[in-house]
Amino acid sequence: MTIWQDFKQRGFFKQCTDEAGLAGAGAGKSLTGYIGFDPTADSFHAGHLIPLMSLVRFQRAGHRPIALMGVGTAMIGDPTGKNEMRKMLSEEQLSVNLEGMKRQLERLLDFEGGDVKENGTLTENKALMVNNADWLRGLNYLDFLREIGPHFSVNRMLTFETFKMRLDGPGLSFIEFNYPLLQSYDFLELYRRHGCLLQMGGDDQWANIISGVDLVRRLERTTVYGWTFPLHTTASGAKMGKTEKGAVWLDPNKTNPYEYYQYWINTDDADVGRCLRLFTLLDEEEIAVLEQLQGADIRAAKQKLAFETTALVHGNEEAVRAEKGARALFSAGTGEGDLSEAPTTPLDAGRLAGGLMVWEILPEVGLTKSRSEARRLIKQGGVSVNAERITGENFSLAPEHVRDGAILLRVGKKKYHRLVVE
Repeated sequence: MTIWQDFKQRGFFKQCTDEAGLAGAGAGKSLTGYIGFDPTADSFHAGHLIPLMSLVRFQRAGHRPIALMGVGTAMIGDPTGKNEMRKMLSEEQLSVNLEGMKRQLERLLDFEGGDVKENGTLTENKALMVNNADWLRGLNYLDFLREIGPHFSVNRMLTFETFKMRLDGPGLSFIEFNYPLLQSYDFLELYRRHGCLLQMGGDDQWANIISGVDLVRRLERTTVYGWTFPLHTTASGAKMGKTEKGAVWLDPNKTNPYEYYQYWINTDDADVGRCLRLFTLLDEEEIAVLEQLQGADIRAAKQKLAFETTALVHGNEEAVRAEKGARALFSAGTGEGDLSEAPTTPLDAGRLAGGLMVWEILPEVGLTKSRSEARRLIKQGGVSVNAERITGENFSLAPEHVRDGAILLRVGKKKYHRLVVE
């Protein structure tokens, strides 16, 4: 099976500039392809997983992936899908963000070795991470306009959905109008420097991608290709990667491994098969068996999904710990059993001496967004202490609620947290 057949089978396909040509270009040899990521935050989030996993599968198929870190383009800001101009970030912040993303890429891709045998020959497929500020920073504006500007039609650019949306609404700044030119120039530079023939990305990047394909064709008299993925949505059409607390981050300091595991185990039944194909490295035969499970049995498929996705991002050891914590809480809602791997916060015993309001502690440990939400949930009977539902809005925690050195809080059916009293 070729990588393109694999991509289609697993859901990594929306559009391609020339499928037949791309298949021919990658037949029997290693192909270099890239995806760009603007470091607008210090961590990737679940919305990045489709492009990240495509790079993982691309490399494992024997091809060379390039993760293009757009420090240069981030200084301008991609207007795609935005109703207003992005916040300008300082160079210092962009450097911090770049380092955070780099650590996560190093867990997913092989930047060290990567020689694979194809048709009897060794092919180099070591991943690369490059920064487009390396070439964008040194551009002479007049030279850039003379070389690149003539190949872009303003009339055509105004037909791009992103620009149409902004022009019909709050307007578009001139600096944002430059973004497609710079992204296209990235493709040109990667072709010249690394022989890169492919740009991949989300389908909302289609207009930018085909602009780059066209620019390379015009200036280098060669054919390069564009490939897009579907956007990250659930079966119901909702955007994936969001929870009540906000984005699901790959940084364990923003979304800890237990919370990450819980996000995936709470996947809607209708999305389990698709998520297994997109976000794990399980083979198709195993996925086909798992997605046939129905009723209560489908939890086994969700557990497999949660474990595999957590292991990829956080490592096997953290995935095992998250799984233990989840199983203990699922099977021991009474608070019995080994809950050592459940999400935990230390609590000074002195805070219990005078009584600690439950509505006060819930937002502190992340079980609710605010104290007002905590009060509302308590009134509705949605909060439990040590597996017993509390009924009074002013219920307070006291020393007598400590069981084996801890207090177990629960909000709803699935959100738990342990207060370890010190």
